[in-house]
Parts: sequence; structure tokens; C-alpha cells
Amino acid sequence: QVQLVESGGGLVQAGGSLRLSCTVSGRTFSSSAMGWFRQAPGKEREFVAAINWSGSATYYTDSVKGRFTISRDNDKNTMYLMMNSLKPEDTAVYTCSVRRAPGASTDPSGYDYWGQGTQVTVSS
Repeated sequence: QVQLVESGGGLVQAGGSLRLSCTVSGRTFSSSAMGWFRQAPGKEREFVAAINWSGSATYYTDSVKGRFTISRDNDKNTMYLMMNSLKPEDTAVYTCSVRRAPGASTDPSGYDYWGQGTQVTVSS
């Protein structure tokens, strides 16, 4: 059984930083693309960032480019999202996902496994 566990969320002031982690167990991690999505209250889930199986290709939604960095450590079965210069509009539940394919996708329907999510709150 595949399990994804996120950590690192919390409350931070605007301009601050957080690093989210997502650890995967139960399947081969190194051959799978992964992504981060977020959902704010009253809004639909939106794509944040994605990374291919090797980490050589990364993708970001426009609103986080230059502020967020996605990365992975295949030896540790862990993916990260470093979030800098956080803004109140980044407040959401952040969820990691695994795709049964090596190439990344920005479409949530392209992902097969999901974590429970971690809350990120940015105060103004």
C-alpha cells in the first residue's frame, strides 16, 4: 500500500519561509514523477509544482515562480517544497501526489496517489 506523509506546514508571517516534505512508502519512488497541489477554503484544488522522476525537470504555476523550489531525494524517498517570500494568498492545504509515470504533469487527474495534506497559513 502506497502512503504519502507530508510535514512542515504551519503558521508564518508574510515574507517568511517554510519547507514542506513528502515521504513516500510502499512503491518505487525513484521512477515516479511527483507534484504539489494546494486548496484554499472555498476554492478548487490548484497545481503548485511538479518534478519528474530524476529531478531534472521542474514545473511551477506562475504565481509561485521565483519563490518556491521543488526538489527530491530519491535515496530518502522524499520530495520537498521550499517556499520563500510567502504571501497571505499562499494560505492553503498543501498536498503531495505521486504519478505512476516518470514524466511530471500539472493536471491533478494525472496523479495516482495522494497524501492527507498539511496546512500552510501566512499571516499579513
